[in-house]
Amino acid sequence: MRIAVFSTRPYDRRFLDAEAANHPELELTFLEARLDATTASLADGHDAVCAFVNDDLSAPVLDALAGSGVRLVTMRCAGFNNVDLEAARRNHITVTRVPAYSPYAVAEHTVALMLAVERRLHRAYNRVREGNFALEGLLGFDLRNKRVGIIGTGKIGQIVARIMRGFGCSLRAYDPFPNDEVRDYGVRYVDLDTMFAECDVITLHCPLTPETHHLIDEAALNKMKPGVMIVNTSRGALIDTRAAIEALKDGRIGNLALDVYEEEGDLFFEDLSDKVIQDDVFSRLLTFPNVFITAHQAFFTEEALTNIAQTTLGNASVFARDERSGNELTPEEIRGA
Repeated sequence: MRIAVFSTRPYDRRFLDAEAANHPELELTFLEARLDATTASLADGHDAVCAFVNDDLSAPVLDALAGSGVRLVTMRCAGFNNVDLEAARRNHITVTRVPAYSPYAVAEHTVALMLAVERRLHRAYNRVREGNFALEGLLGFDLRNKRVGIIGTGKIGQIVARIMRGFGCSLRAYDPFPNDEVRDYGVRYVDLDTMFAECDVITLHCPLTPETHHLIDEAALNKMKPGVMIVNTSRGALIDTRAAIEALKDGRIGNLALDVYEEEGDLFFEDLSDKVIQDDVFSRLLTFPNVFITAHQAFFTEEALTNIAQTTLGNASVFARDERSGNELTPEEIRGA
């Protein structure tokens, strides 16, 4: 089975090659190009494509892939909002994903972002390197006794809840499907309006769907406590970035920590250090001293990349045997996407 691996970086090849040794029936072709309508032809002669978060798997791309004989899209990530699942089903293309690679990686990065932005570690680091040891402008706050709201209590949200309980926080959660295990951590489920009104910190751990697109918008921000901290390690479009900028300017948002950005496709995973960033909205975010941004890095641990490679190629191997791995996207998920 031949697999065209798009959006390849050296670390992708390292971990996928290591796992491929356990699957001699799979032949990998590594491509640096991002998958879109202009590059889909690179999959000619392949049975499957392996794609990542910023690859384009819209209907025209899937139509082209099907015409090339592709029967499987194996995503090396959990999210699938960039895949037109109805078009995949129409073209008889199976789509698989990695539903859980290392929830600890993302949860721990979430808490790292909280600490970094509220203690201004990015500013302190740069000051010390320049010989500036003044503390003005670096004042933070204790997380202990703060009210932390967790939107989405799947595997990652559950781990965040456990960690924040260790900090001595008072925990609130919102999820359409409450989890009794989370309640055992002392978490109280509330509606979003209650969470917005009560919480000092709000952290996002839900998928991007039509219902959650711009979940944090102007109306939501107007309901939040002044000076709220917002953390997003899920999907960028959960936050209306322009509304967040206005809230940063007038103090409604006191701290904003992001590992994702709604227009990250042309920015993240690239070295643009010698170029002028053309995204004016992103550039405006970078001007705020109380904004901390990492470039979709939360998943990036040895453990997570090992699990991603194992599950991604395992999904392909099972498909080649005309079996199911359990990681196929179901009709229910297709209707909910």
